[in-house]
Order: sequence, then structure tokens, then C-alpha cells
Amino acid sequence: MNYLSICSGIESCSVAWEPLGWKPIGFSEIEEFRSAVLQYHYPEVKNYGDFTKITKETIGTKPDVLVGGTPCATFSIAGLRKGFAEDRGNLALEFIRLIDRVRPTWVVWENVPGILSSNEGKDLGTFLGALAELRYGFAYRVLDTQYVRTSRFPRAIPQRRRRIFVIGHIRDWRYPAKVLFDQEPMQENPYPSRTKKQRVAKESTNRIRRRGDYIEDDVSSTICARDYKSATDLVVEQDTYTRTGNFFGDGYQEDDKASTILARDYKDITDLVVVRDNHTKSNGKPWSEEDVSFTLTAGDIPAVTVLETSTPDKTARVYKDEVSPTLTAMTGGNRQPIVFGNRVKKIRRLTPIECERLQGFPDNYTQVPYRGKPKEEAPVSKRYEACGRAMSINVMEWLGTRIQKVHESD
Repeated sequence: MNYLSICSGIESCSVAWEPLGWKPIGFSEIEEFRSAVLQYHYPEVKNYGDFTKITKETIGTKPDVLVGGTPCATFSIAGLRKGFAEDRGNLALEFIRLIDRVRPTWVVWENVPGILSSNEGKDLGTFLGALAELRYGFAYRVLDTQYVRTSRFPRAIPQRRRRIFVIGHIRDWRYPAKVLFDQEPMQENPYPSRTKKQRVAKESTNRIRRRGDYIEDDVSSTICARDYKSATDLVVEQDTYTRTGNFFGDGYQEDDKASTILARDYKDITDLVVVRDNHTKSNGKPWSEEDVSFTLTAGDIPAVTVLETSTPDKTARVYKDEVSPTLTAMTGGNRQPIVFGNRVKKIRRLTPIECERLQGFPDNYTQVPYRGKPKEEAPVSKRYEACGRAMSINVMEWLGTRIQKVHESD
């Protein structure tokens, strides 16, 4: 089967469908960095840019599958919820017009579940009604990355990522229904078993559920395009590092004591993050990002540890190894000091590689040459954003496998 991918991003579809033997006949991506990723991995496939200008004559053939996820921010509950009243929302209707121009056999459209309630459900109704006017049968379903298992991902991918998928077919709604809905009894296909734990702040905390509320389990929260600005998941690792006398050297040793707080520390500790244990009853929240420390008690052993980026992008606070970096008077925004009561831990964001893995991509898939620089200097912020805007590989593999099965049986 061949397919045309629009709003291609970094091509989750191609990574998922290549093992199925599917061939891309074209991409459509206008953002510079994501286009560089496509050029690096798929130099033989043309990027048509603006998909609103694509016609059947442009691509030279009729695609078996037209796939795309038009911008979702206008429908997301995290956005302004303007729906089709915003230009980005209107791209969903441009997607309909593209269907009319190229007349694919299958249609795959992805978006956030917020479209179910956007404009009281009228936005999704408008989209589906337009699809029906083109004589396409359709079905839709919300799929969650953490529960979709395939041959390559037998235990799914541990990311809580819910997305709505609309599948259309040029002939009949029963074909999309066969794709999206299982024939097997539910008890024969249970969800992957993972342990869920809820602990106070002094235990490892991984996933944010809502503002100020973290939960420890084996599932990441949704990888977002904005994570390079404000990470939603924070990885906490137990450890203790104490500064020794060599202030400008590798002056760290691992023990259970804090080093002496110096008067000049105020110049260095500018990005302070204070973490309070729940037992302090400090406004009920275990996390605080204020510049004020919690009340010290007789039982506290406060200490400071420093995390520093090991990537070329000095604005991204990413910690990648087990060695605490050198503390200097001029580190500025290149490190993230942390103060903990009782025990010192290391806190860091998910790294770009971890975000790639949580979408199902190979390691360093987004590390590509960009603007004349080698791939080793690929901007970290762009890598985070590209992962956040991508579709999950396991979900796209599952959809592709089922479309192929129904298509061949038809």
C-alpha cells in the first residue's frame, strides 16, 4: 500500500508502517527542524510543504491511504478552545478538501480528545459530516498509547497519551469499524500489568497528574511539544553529593552530610527548587518552586546538589549521567540546584532520548544535522518539541496492521 502523509511532523507513520511494506508517496511539513528530520531519514521522499496546495496531479497518483493529524491546540483543553474559529482549526476542514481532491481509499485523521467537547461537540460533528458528504464511511475511537500492544511493542509503550482517531473508507463504514474495534473478547486481551504506587515527596516521583500532584508509577504522562519550556514529568533519583573545599574543581563527595553554606552561594543558587515532604503540611503540596525554603526543623539535614546539562544546548537543564558537575560561580542558567530535607536526591527532566523512546522512535532519531551544524549539535528544544507533536509508533503500527488486514480481505 502507498500513503500520503500531511502535517507529517517527524513521520511516526513511516517508522510504524515501513515493516508492513508500505511506501510513502509524499510528505507535507512546513516547520524547518521537522523538515530537516524528514530530509535526513527519507531523502528520497518529496516534502510538498503546504498540503492545501496538493492535488492528485501534484503527487501523480491516487494514494491508498491519506494520513495526518492537523494542529490540535485549537481543540485541546489546554488551549483557548477556539475550534474552527481559528486558522489552525480550519486546517481540519482543509484536510477534508484534500480528501476530495485526491480521493484516497482510506483516511486516517488524528487529534486530541478535546475535540469531542470543542464547541459542544459541533466541531467534530462538522468534520464527520463533511466526510460523510464526500461519501466516506467512518468510525472513530480514542486510543491510549499505554494500552496498545503490537508485535514490536508487546507491552505497549508506558506513556499516558490519549488521542482520537477517525478512520474513513471510500465505500462503507463497516470497514473502519473492523479496523478500530476488536473482535476478540476483552478478557483475552487484558491491559499490560504495571505497578502503581503513590508516595510522599521523599520517594521517587515520576508522573504529574495535575498541577502540584505527582504519582509514582511506570507510565509517563503525555509527551508535550512545550516540555522544553516546562517539563511535566520529573525524574527523581536518590543520591547525596556534598561540596568539598575544591570549589572550582571536581569538589564533590558522596556522603550523608551537607557542606557548609557559603555567603557567596547566593550568586550561584538562583534557580532554586524547594521540595517539601508531605509531613510538613506545607499547603498540602509536596512540590514548591518558590524562592523561599520551608521551615527548618531539628530533624532536617538540608543539602544542595547541582544538575547540569550535558548537551550542547546550554538552556536545557538535562542531566544524563551519574556524575555531579562542577560548581562554579558563573554557572548561571546551566544548572539546576535542588534543596531537599532529610535526604538529597537528584531531579531532572526526561532527556530527548527518553522522549523518543516514549513515542516508540529509535534512540537519537531526532538528532539530525540542522542549519549547517552536525547532528551532535541538534537543538535540544527542537527535539523535545518534535517528539511532543508526534504520534506514538505502537498506535500507528496497530492501525496500519488492521487497515492492511481489512484491505486485503476486502
